[in-house]
Amino acid sequence: MAGPLNEVFKAIADPTRREILRLLRHEELSAGEVAGHFDMSKPTMSHHFAVLKGAGLITSRREGQTIWYSLDTTVLEDVLAWSMEMARGARGGKR
Repeated sequence: MAGPLNEVFKAIADPTRREILRLLRHEELSAGEVAGHFDMSKPTMSHHFAVLKGAGLITSRREGQTIWYSLDTTVLEDVLAWSMEMARGARGGKR
């Protein structure tokens, strides 16, 4: 799981990408709706979307000219499970 985890940690290391995930937490949003929260060029926003998609943190669908993004919690659940496993191991090692 190290490879996928590295991509997730790389993706969430950036504050802009963390904010994108926060925006998508409750509802699907169009690329334009998400971009409206940031003062960035379209290519820069596209890069952030690509990194998040590459890490499996968001999904997209096209409807005509509009691209809609939504949070994919599957990978986040895997990271949380890994974190809990590591925490249990750390506690076990200190006893």
